[in-house]
Amino acid sequence: MGLYKQGLNRNQQLMFPPSLDELVGDDNIARVIEEYVNILNIGKLNIKTKKSLIKDGQPAFHPKLLLKIYIYGYLNKIRSSRKLETEICRNIEMMWLTQGLTPSYKTISNFRKDNPEALQIIFKEFSILIKNLELITGSLVAVDGAFLRANASKNTLIMKKTVKRELSKIEEDIKKLYDYFRETR
Repeated sequence: MGLYKQGLNRNQQLMFPPSLDELVGDDNIARVIEEYVNILNIGKLNIKTKKSLIKDGQPAFHPKLLLKIYIYGYLNKIRSSRKLETEICRNIEMMWLTQGLTPSYKTISNFRKDNPEALQIIFKEFSILIKNLELITGSLVAVDGAFLRANASKNTLIMKKTVKRELSKIEEDIKKLYDYFRETR
């Protein structure tokens, strides 16, 4: 017996190797993503895929699969479609979500490019859901590179109308940023 702990022998065959389902815990966020996407009505969201535009070739990836990839990336701060492609091949949670399917970065990128409105709606609803389920606190909210107007005066009243106007302005700014990034890719 040595001084240090020994790892498993990588070459040893296991009689019953663990399944992906055993490696992803019951309280893992990947399971929440799976359930959320499975209850979505894809037809209502008007999600488009290249397969709906082209009638021949190999079968397309299901839009729900690509949504799972994007939501997982959104929660884990992975924005690049190339990095998402890498995560699908090395991250056990992503392998579990995609059930071993490996869409290319181009497929992932095209899905984002073709469905900006649907993705915005889904991200907004999913954020509200996980906040209501207390899976995130919502105590820290940040928008990268955003300019937000502020007034530190004690005497300033915040009216409901003002908040609605500010929220609509923020949504417009987010849409402009999304359009900008979509055009630069």
